[in-house]
Amino acid sequence: MANAAVEWSPQPSYTSTDKGDGTYSVPLLRSDVPDISVERVPAAENGEGRDAYYMISTTMHLSPGAPIMKSYDLVNWEIVNYVFDRASIGDSFSLRNGQTSYGQGQWASSLRYHDGMFYVVFNTNNLGGAYVYRTDDIENGAWERTALGRGLHDPSLFFDLDGTPYIFYGSGGTSAVRLNTDLTAIEQDYPNIFRASDYAGKPFIGGLFEGAQFYHIDGYYYAVIITWPSGQGRQVVMLRSKELLGRYTSAGGVNTYEARGVLNSNGFAQGSLVPISREGGGTDWYGMFFRDTFPIGRIPALIPATWQDGWPTFGDHGVVKVDDVFDKPIKLGPEREAFERQKSIVASDDFINDAPHKAYMDEEWTIPRPPDYDETLIGVELLDKPGFESAAVAPWGARYGATLSRDTADAASGAAALKVSDRTLNGSGPNQALNGKMQHGVTYTVSAKIKYASGPDTIRFNLAADWGAGVQVMASGNVPAGQWTTVSGQYTVPATANLDTFTFAVETPWANPQPPSSGVEYLIDDVSIVGQPVTAEYPAEEEIASNGSRLDMVWQWNHAPDNRYWSLTDRDGWLRLTNGKVVTGKYVYTKLSNRAELAWFEEARNTLSQRTFGPRQSAETKMDISGMKNGDVAGLAAYNRGFSYVAVRRAGGVNTLGVVNRVQPFAVDLDQATLESFLPGTTVPLGKATKVHVKADLDFASPAGQLWTTFYYSLDGRTWTQLGDRVGPQTLDGSLAHFMGHRVGLFNYATQEKGGHVDFDHYLLSDTLTAQNLPLDTSDLDGAIAYARTLDKRDYPKDAWAAMRAALAKAKKARAGKFGTQNQIDAPERALSYQLARLGTLKAATPSPDVSAVAETWCAGGTVMVTVQVTNNEKVHVSASAESAYGTRPIGTIPAGKPAAS
Repeated sequence: MANAAVEWSPQPSYTSTDKGDGTYSVPLLRSDVPDISVERVPAAENGEGRDAYYMISTTMHLSPGAPIMKSYDLVNWEIVNYVFDRASIGDSFSLRNGQTSYGQGQWASSLRYHDGMFYVVFNTNNLGGAYVYRTDDIENGAWERTALGRGLHDPSLFFDLDGTPYIFYGSGGTSAVRLNTDLTAIEQDYPNIFRASDYAGKPFIGGLFEGAQFYHIDGYYYAVIITWPSGQGRQVVMLRSKELLGRYTSAGGVNTYEARGVLNSNGFAQGSLVPISREGGGTDWYGMFFRDTFPIGRIPALIPATWQDGWPTFGDHGVVKVDDVFDKPIKLGPEREAFERQKSIVASDDFINDAPHKAYMDEEWTIPRPPDYDETLIGVELLDKPGFESAAVAPWGARYGATLSRDTADAASGAAALKVSDRTLNGSGPNQALNGKMQHGVTYTVSAKIKYASGPDTIRFNLAADWGAGVQVMASGNVPAGQWTTVSGQYTVPATANLDTFTFAVETPWANPQPPSSGVEYLIDDVSIVGQPVTAEYPAEEEIASNGSRLDMVWQWNHAPDNRYWSLTDRDGWLRLTNGKVVTGKYVYTKLSNRAELAWFEEARNTLSQRTFGPRQSAETKMDISGMKNGDVAGLAAYNRGFSYVAVRRAGGVNTLGVVNRVQPFAVDLDQATLESFLPGTTVPLGKATKVHVKADLDFASPAGQLWTTFYYSLDGRTWTQLGDRVGPQTLDGSLAHFMGHRVGLFNYATQEKGGHVDFDHYLLSDTLTAQNLPLDTSDLDGAIAYARTLDKRDYPKDAWAAMRAALAKAKKARAGKFGTQNQIDAPERALSYQLARLGTLKAATPSPDVSAVAETWCAGGTVMVTVQVTNNEKVHVSASAESAYGTRPIGTIPAGKPAAS
């Protein structure tokens, strides 16, 4: 029987702000959950006896992507599914052939439930535009995907009262498209239903003006939009109209949407309205808006609304402070609330491959056949008149008003160069059509000699391609005034390029307003585009197919993983990361016009990561480095575009541990080896050691807005040594190259040869940092173990009991040993407390003790023993066995309800 005297009162999860007294603080989750969309599934339609809420957010280049989070109280959330495993098997989402999806990929999903079906719509900046996904089982079902064939910025799906589906989208103004009834195609466009410029003089409307989400409440259509007026912070504006399509259905075509600022406080902005059912059929509305809290990320906040005259005011008369406390909007009962507080979107892991199987893990893709190449177009100059030696300029043409002429006074080589004058725009310059000459998957060496006489001291010139999908920078470089300078680089033509309308151009970077470089007159000479022998990677079946390993849903990969080179099954209880290729140093940010290079660390595809949480976080892992090869670098990172990591580097057969720190400003052209060299005073030769423990302590609070990380190492997990001073600061990268919060990752990359591997034994979290100088505290772990011993397995379902017992065994094993960090205490305690809290929601309402009776009957060869067991007044189990000189064996089972004579 349970002993009520045993105290067990676990702390809330790392991402819960639930105070346990019926209140919570904002922001929620303490983690990066941007561009949120929340949907309610009423109790009558979900079979759970209570309303369930689901939330989705942006994850850009991460895989799996578009996480589905679930909550019953809108305060505590856990990840229950993903919409996709891979958004694409193409190069950019798979870090192949110089292509990346940093800052791109999947953005701003919209989640809606309609007529028993769940829908997700999101836009991809570089993967073919917007997609509609659907499933009838949001937690376990497979998602069916439909491409809409065009980009829709920050899309919001809305079903009108008659069920007609629309997607609202746009930045600076809100437009709409009407979909067909099965949401597979766009039927009608409605541009600029309302624009920011329609509200001139309204001080609460300005920049951004995007992320619109639509609702119908009490006869009005409401749109919720983020806005950022000049000189102010990010804030929320709402618009309403009796007419959904506004000017398209109103008399005289006038704008029918009136606007009001509803929240301008401490940067709480973009997000959703959330309905909450009340007794009697009423509905309360809350706002779920995120707040920029970098380096952690964009963190959501649940904010109550007070309505007056058809408009809401959020918080305390429009004021919401960081760490404000509100009453929880939904009460669930003590056992359920205790369990909800244990839920999290980050978690420790022991890598034992016990995560549930989900349908997204079985995603199927058609692997394209590698293209056939025209070898006659490889290794030869593809441009006509690259040196401008003949009298005619054609086939070079001029764009955007530029004038082209031959200059024979100052050629870089030969007799002439091309003069580009009368420039007014960044794109004003020369171009040449290469229709039918370029080939998908081929890497081209692109170069040009450039000179200008007057203007800024230095100008960046781009050698660019255009096939109708926007300018793609092939190579770029800085050119100083007054001297011939060669701009060169390599570019791999993606599979999406339209080779029939491929144009090459020389131009300067775009900016708004046009920069001084847009009017500079310049010369070019010796322009060249030459295809290199094909070494391109192509998608492979084994790369994409499941490898039998299932990671917990808190994990995401840096781009889509190569499943050939990671495993939870190669070595039981360990995560193995194998280097499938060597970093090149030739990857660039395709998101950025200056084509800034990636660090080696950013080029590592199979980096496994979780969100960070604030204000403090510690992460610890144990590495087996015996499988590393020369040139391999592996370790534990706190990263965004800026990053800090502790790693082992193997060089000349020797393993050395050290710390790397990359901070702003970010150079465009990198010496990757220098960038990722170990900081002086942080290196440790590891000698013959084959295993090393490393720990990263992340402090987001000293000061706020910066991340400082302190690294430690140990050879036995007990005695730890700090590696140098804390490193940082890491702050927001305003370029949008990595527009997400900092993450913690496990990584391995090769600089010399592929095939080396590193095994990670565990990932242990804590919110206690070594620098806090607190004694190791086992009280929560001891309390959880003691409480578990008071429980009776007959009160609980077998599977839940087995899960708790497994967590208990690990906790007891940990407690029996010696601890070196709080992480080693907190990880098993959190896992056990989660299972104990879960049991609390599953316990029988009125459990009864088992009653057993045993009767013995003597017979010629031995004894027949009959056992009758009554369990919880529900089931009767009757069994018999015979014991004789020949041993004991069952002789049958008597079904419940049969007469005793049986």
